[in-house]
Amino acid sequence: MTPSRIRRLSLTHFRNYQTATLSAQSDMVVLVGPNGAGKTNCLEAISFLSPGRGLRRARLEDIADNQGDGSWAVSAEVEGALGLATLGTGIDAPLGDASGTSRRCRIDRETVNSATAFGDHLRMVWLTPAMDGLFLGAAAERRRFFDRLVLAIDSEHSGRVSALERSLRSRNRLLEVRNYDDHWCDAIERETAELAVAVAASRGQTAAKLAAMLRERGAASAFPSAEIMLDGWMENALLQEPATAVEDRYREILRTSRPRDAAAGRTLDGPHLTDLQVVYAPKNMPAREASTGEQKALLIGLVLAHATMVAEMTGIVPLLLLDEVVAHLDPGRRRALFDELAKLGAQVWMTGADPAAFVDIGPNGEVFDIEAGRATRRA
Repeated sequence: MTPSRIRRLSLTHFRNYQTATLSAQSDMVVLVGPNGAGKTNCLEAISFLSPGRGLRRARLEDIADNQGDGSWAVSAEVEGALGLATLGTGIDAPLGDASGTSRRCRIDRETVNSATAFGDHLRMVWLTPAMDGLFLGAAAERRRFFDRLVLAIDSEHSGRVSALERSLRSRNRLLEVRNYDDHWCDAIERETAELAVAVAASRGQTAAKLAAMLRERGAASAFPSAEIMLDGWMENALLQEPATAVEDRYREILRTSRPRDAAAGRTLDGPHLTDLQVVYAPKNMPAREASTGEQKALLIGLVLAHATMVAEMTGIVPLLLLDEVVAHLDPGRRRALFDELAKLGAQVWMTGADPAAFVDIGPNGEVFDIEAGRATRRA
């Protein structure tokens, strides 16, 4: 299997980094420093070397520092599935209306259509403090979390999800017209059903394989296992029925529900409403009822199992970004986490305020002090 590794990371006008370069030589890269120093900003920069809006889901025009012209750039020399390559992304200085801002992506200084192409070189998985409330929050947050898991396996998934959302918006706008055209509705719903089935199929397959991986890990991990399932009729139907049959059924649902959806102002059935259900296996209870510590450990176990699954399915060991993950772990759990990460063989970028929390990372680790947008390797 091929690990995804960043050997050199360069930031220009990114958040609080006017310009910075960080060369990583190890598989365990730790960024330590006070709150607000720029540790998470560094992980966010790396996350832009994958499809999507980064780990904060920020607007592109909000990322540039205050000292420049509104442009920003991230570049990394990576060692990945296709060997050595330089990946770069960012935006040019806005011209008037920032709403027209578009992100540029390059591989070895050649322009590519989108960040989807980065998936040929490296895969990425992350865990941030914002995910701590995942099991208690809205279904949309869990759905977005799971779509990121799918994306690490299928780099085209985010494009299909975005296309489905656009198609649903087009249908909703059409239904706002008092005497909407049935032929136009038929055409939009045909496209919507095709996209919905494609999105649901990727989710359903990933959920089934991840559930099997979690069962296989069982008690072998220091982190609790979980039982997962998708609460969406289409994802589950596709595991048993032909895609064409499910697509026909959904198209009929859309056709017959036009009056109801027109009154609601939105489409009330489909994979855009799917939820992820998680059970805390050791106690056989919904994850939302587990303690805060149990939920954190459960999330870590999920991410570790998913990273293992990505490696087995794609042959690419994903890069892991773990933001403030060890802060609330006891020393035993910290050591267990470092051991599991070492066994995975992934390059891992971690952040924390307390250097003492990382004393057990071993000889394969290196620590950088982050302060006011500067990174300095510790001796």
